[in-house]
Amino acid sequence: QVQLVESGGGLVQAGGSVRLSCAASGIMFRIYTMGWYRQAPGKQRELVATITSGRTTNYADSVKGRFTISRDNAKNTVYLQMNNLKPEDTTVYYCSALLTRDNYWGQGTQVTVSS
Repeated sequence: QVQLVESGGGLVQAGGSVRLSCAASGIMFRIYTMGWYRQAPGKQRELVATITSGRTTNYADSVKGRFTISRDNAKNTVYLQMNNLKPEDTTVYYCSALLTRDNYWGQGTQVTVSS
């Protein structure tokens, strides 16, 4: 059974930092492209950042220079370091694991940035 369990969300002031973690089980983690997405109420889910098995990263323009995605294959965990947070970063963040046609999602973790 595949599980992606996010943690690390919460309430933070604008300009602050948060690190999200996503622990994966039930997959061969090291070969998956891992990603973070976010979805605000009434809006489509949007890409935040991805990291391939070869550690190539990709970021949404809105988070470049502020967020950093990384992975620890020994711990089957992907991280999202979020710095200089803005109120518009407030939403639910989802972890994703992708390999060809296999796409798994976590349950999401709320990040709220107060102004």
